[in-house]
Amino acid sequence: MTEPDISLSAASGQEDAQDAAASAEQYVNAAGARLVKLEGRVFVRFTGEVEADLLRIPYDLVPAYGVLAKPTKWRKMDDDARLALVRERVTPEAMEALRRQVASFVREIGERAGEAGLDAMPYLQSLAGQESADPAEFVFDRIRQRLDHAIERAQEERHAALTRESINLAEYPDSFEVARRLPRKFIAVLGPTNSGKTHKAMEALIHARSGVYLAPLRLLALENYERMQAARPHGKELKVSLITGEERRVEEGATHVASTVEMLDSRTRVEVAVIDEIQMLADRDRGAAWTAAVCGAPAATVYLVGAPEARKAIEALADRLECPLEIHLLKRKAPLTMEGQAVRKLRNFRRGDAVIAFSRREVLMWRDMIAETGMSVSTVYGNLSPEVRRAQAQRFRDGEADVVVATDALAMGLNMPISRVVMTTAVKFNGVEEEEISAALARQIAGRAGRYGVHEEGFVAGYDEDTHQVIGALLKEKLAPVPATNFPVAPTLEHLHRISSVTGEQSLVRLLKRFVHNIDVPDGFFFPRITEEQSERALWLDTLPLAIAEKFTLSLVPIASRVPTLQLAWEGWARALAKKRAMKLEVDPRELGRLGLQEVEDQCRLYSAYAWLGYRLPEYFPSVEEAQSLARAASERVDAMLQAQNAAVRRQGKRGKGR
Repeated sequence: MTEPDISLSAASGQEDAQDAAASAEQYVNAAGARLVKLEGRVFVRFTGEVEADLLRIPYDLVPAYGVLAKPTKWRKMDDDARLALVRERVTPEAMEALRRQVASFVREIGERAGEAGLDAMPYLQSLAGQESADPAEFVFDRIRQRLDHAIERAQEERHAALTRESINLAEYPDSFEVARRLPRKFIAVLGPTNSGKTHKAMEALIHARSGVYLAPLRLLALENYERMQAARPHGKELKVSLITGEERRVEEGATHVASTVEMLDSRTRVEVAVIDEIQMLADRDRGAAWTAAVCGAPAATVYLVGAPEARKAIEALADRLECPLEIHLLKRKAPLTMEGQAVRKLRNFRRGDAVIAFSRREVLMWRDMIAETGMSVSTVYGNLSPEVRRAQAQRFRDGEADVVVATDALAMGLNMPISRVVMTTAVKFNGVEEEEISAALARQIAGRAGRYGVHEEGFVAGYDEDTHQVIGALLKEKLAPVPATNFPVAPTLEHLHRISSVTGEQSLVRLLKRFVHNIDVPDGFFFPRITEEQSERALWLDTLPLAIAEKFTLSLVPIASRVPTLQLAWEGWARALAKKRAMKLEVDPRELGRLGLQEVEDQCRLYSAYAWLGYRLPEYFPSVEEAQSLARAASERVDAMLQAQNAAVRRQGKRGKGR
């Protein structure tokens, strides 16, 4: 390109600002460019075309150093200065450099769009439609970002489609091969608390040649493990194993198993299975374990035991699984009566009462107030290990404790000779705020009063008038049935590996999201579900160099994230596993003697969580026996501390009365 022939109009010999501007602009125009004043700047734009895939792509862009000046500075420049500036910036070399830059960019966008199956033209057309003062590189970056987002969307749509193709929840029951091939029969034994429903199912299990009991709690699994051990059907003792997440007591040649519901063995065929608390199908966090148990229990006869509100859900599942269904509806063996008035005063508590509060702090407060009156008290709350809860309940059964003070942990898994249930409040913290308890929970707690064979009638009361009235109203309220659709299904490691294999995804949090949002749910009968805690843990675990299986296992560890010491221990285990370093437990049990009550409770939970991991990753968490021994020592220490505190408060109360 030769320098354009530009003659200045100077007939009058005068060079005003307008003529000067015109001469600079004429030079730029003659070069095939444009001089533009916009956005507080004076700049030049180069125009041209490049060829790509037989297409001609026009462009109109500001080159590097294409911004000449601000308008105020531009006006102050004389004609020679302006002309010199544009001659410096508008050169054949600069225009050729921009052309090569555009050609390279067009090839880049064309290749990336082609690989993603997208049309590049909508993005490349922007090269000629710009009117801003932004340099070409800025324009390129904006187009790249638009294409990046489009590629991400396209990839997301492809991955979502591949995920839907890889997993169809309508076929979920078929994933349990033994149960699918086995002709199964369901027997639903439904009734309120104290109706003898669990006893009826357990008798069938004990007299079967083989069987499994699936419990909602370790405590219930332990109680029925011991119940089966003590049984003598046909004059012979049963060989029974106990399998929970944190404990294995495996009896050689065992014909019966007591297990927590999450530990279902879906591959070993048995004659009878008992699934307890079947209404837990509706539980937000754990309902998926009951869905799996109903679909996968490998037994010829499956007993579904629980509240009457689960009937429609059971009927829907039996129909879907093409299993014949018998329904037995039982009534309470002892009537339940709401007392005429509230308790109102501590001295009105009586032997055989169960006093209900909804937090550890409140339980211990009521224990102390009642103990000060001279009554002995057992305590039961969720932070206690099953062993401690059972020991405390046993003292109440044996008459060593006059009263039991408990949270709603009492509502499930503890059979005690309770004469009267006294509610100290009808409000419970739901994790976000205080709210009135549900009618179902009120009925389940109240139903613990009036143990058949011990008390002919059970009574319920509130401590204060307001609570008394609310509980009375809740007990009269009709309970909503368990939904007969949207049965929750939790992701398995197989699910996640299948999604990963078709999408290439390695992030646990994204795999879980794909499971929840992308898998095929043709009729909504089964529905994907994960817990918030698992999702939150996955986000943190993705920061560590761990395999999908390792992250998935760690995301399920039964440990309370809200307790700082336990959360720190869990994070330490995860980091050690990421470094492939074995984590041994080296703790002196005597150290427990220097800890307070809650610290010992938390240590007990920590040891149990370690044992849970040890059963799943024994190479890296080898101290399972030590963990179980430490958990037992911690449980004994907690029980002893509770006894000592109870005795001390009673003595203090007696001294106060003496004074």
